[in-house]
Amino acid sequence: MSARVTVRQIAAKTGMLFGALFVFTLLLAALPAHRAPAQEGSPPGSATQAPEADHGSMAGMDVGDEHASEQAAVADMTPGHHDMHGVHMTMTAMRAQTPQDVQRAKEIVAQLRAGIAKYRDYHVALNDGFKIFLPNVLQPEYHFTSYRNGFLEALTFGPERPTSLLYRKTSAGYELSGAMYTMPKRATEDQLDARVPLSVATWHLHTNLCMPPRAQVRNADWTKFGLKGSIATQDACDAAGGRFRPSIFGWMVHVYPYEDSLDKIFVMHHHMD
Repeated sequence: MSARVTVRQIAAKTGMLFGALFVFTLLLAALPAHRAPAQEGSPPGSATQAPEADHGSMAGMDVGDEHASEQAAVADMTPGHHDMHGVHMTMTAMRAQTPQDVQRAKEIVAQLRAGIAKYRDYHVALNDGFKIFLPNVLQPEYHFTSYRNGFLEALTFGPERPTSLLYRKTSAGYELSGAMYTMPKRATEDQLDARVPLSVATWHLHTNLCMPPRAQVRNADWTKFGLKGSIATQDACDAAGGRFRPSIFGWMVHVYPYEDSLDKIFVMHHHMD
């Protein structure tokens, strides 16, 4: 083999490698935002823990923002905390239902049930790489997130492969109650509908976040800032000296496949007895 041919082969392989890295970088940027939490077994904490407490990192937000807002984000994603949905949450519009939508929804539920059956034992979920989101924060419902699944969900839909599993805390550990699908926040309603019909389910996106000035994070007025705060526009945030985020995380939809009707299965938040 001539030296010229060898050089060409090396150059071709190098180009392929850089091309693959470039594509991977683009795909990683599309990954719906969920953060890596602490390990199983951490002691339960209080839901009133200080906003600046360190629980890890959250994709798409800088360190100060993630520490200050994650507590409010969890509160906003759990039952009984929806007073600010009009300004801090965007929800898809309900579409007219068709027999095809109903059939597709039933197929999604069947595939989901089969795909997550083994995760009734939460230890299996942990062994398969699911991580508990904010395990130290007391929550009615805990998200066990697979970053691998989240990456794949940014590219293609697998009903049997949700980004997160939803569990209730019990005296014996965790009880599986549902799952969550995700899509990147730039997704259109038609793209969301192509995955889970908008005539059956409501996708939601956390929006209009105003974080306080970095120097004031530790003693900020959280009635004004964060996902539970009253500030919800760029102008108001600028006037308060804050840092505005039009949206955080990605699109989400919850599914509770063990319920007995579609209106209960595709409810935004599960009823907690």
